[in-house]
Amino acid sequence: MTQSRRNFLKLASMGLVGGLVAPHLISCESMNKKSGSPLKNIGLQLFTLRDLLSQNPQEVLKSVSKIGYTHVETYGADPNTGTFWGVAVDELKKALNDNNLKTHSGHYDLGKYLDKDSSDKENIEKYIEIAHNLGQEYIIAPVPPMHKLNKLNQSDYQYMAEQLNKAGEMSKKAGITMGYHNHFWEFKEFGNGTNGLDVLLAFTEKDLVAFELDMFWITKAGASPQSYFEKHPGRFPLWHIKDMDRAFSTPLDINKVDPKTGKRDTLDLMETMKSIKYTEVGSGSINFINLQQFANESGLKYAFVEQDDIYSPDKYASIKKSYDYVQKNFK
Repeated sequence: MTQSRRNFLKLASMGLVGGLVAPHLISCESMNKKSGSPLKNIGLQLFTLRDLLSQNPQEVLKSVSKIGYTHVETYGADPNTGTFWGVAVDELKKALNDNNLKTHSGHYDLGKYLDKDSSDKENIEKYIEIAHNLGQEYIIAPVPPMHKLNKLNQSDYQYMAEQLNKAGEMSKKAGITMGYHNHFWEFKEFGNGTNGLDVLLAFTEKDLVAFELDMFWITKAGASPQSYFEKHPGRFPLWHIKDMDRAFSTPLDINKVDPKTGKRDTLDLMETMKSIKYTEVGSGSINFINLQQFANESGLKYAFVEQDDIYSPDKYASIKKSYDYVQKNFK
C-alpha cells in the first residue's frame, strides 16, 4: 500500500483504537480451502489490520486464519529491503504456510511508475520477484500518482495504461498479471463522458492487465458495478467486498461544474472524507447478494474483504462479522 494512500485513508479515521487488542475468536471448522465460489472462499486485504500488523504480523496471520479466511492480499512491500512490515519475504511465506494461508494478490506502490513526469520509477522487476516468491498471481497498483490527483487528465491515464501494459509484459513471463484497483477519483469525467477508469480499460491489453473492482468506491462514486461488468466482461477477476454505512450512502458529487469557470471542481479530500464511513460486510447499504450474480460475467477469481477503517476496538471481531456474513449468504 502506498504511503500516499495511507495518508489519504488516514483522513477517514474516526476514533481508531491503535494497538493490539485481545481477539474474541471462534475457530473455523476447516483450515483447508473451502468449496464454492470465489465469494464463498473469501480472502482478506491485510490493509484492514494495518495497525495490528505493525506490531505483531505473526499474531495477525494466526488470528485471520483462525477466523476462517483462507487467503490474504498483501500490501506494503519494501523493494529495497525485500520485506513486508519488517518481515522478510521468506519469513512471511513460512508464516502464511504455517497458518494454512495463501496469497494470490498484492498491492504494490507504483505511484512513480505511473507518473509520466517522474524519472524515478519503482523497480517492477523486484516487485515481480517478491510476488513470484510468495506465489501471487496478481500485482495490483492501488492508486494513481496521488500528488497530482486533481491534475490527472486523459493523457495521464493513457500513460498509466501504457505503463501497466509494459509491466504486464514483464510480469507475464513469471506467470503474473498486472492489475489496477479503483477508488472514486477514477470516475471523475473529463468533459466528454469519459473517465479515468474508462481510459484504463480501453488502453490496456486484456491479456496483460486485470482490474480489481472496489465495490465501496465505485458505488460511492455513483457508478454501477453491473454496467462495468456488462461493458467489459472478464476484466474484473478481483473484487474488494467493502460495505458502506447506511447513514453515509449518498454518492459523491465528483462531476459538479463550477458555475464561474465552467470547469469541474477539484477534489477536496478533507471535505470528501466527511461523507465516508465504512462498516462490516452485510451491515451497510451495498447489495452484495445482487452483485454475486455477476461474478461469472466479471471473470471473478478472487474476492477480498476490506474495511479501510474499523471504528470498534476489537478489529478481529469486526472482520469475523464480515466473514460470517459471507459464509451465510454467498454460495
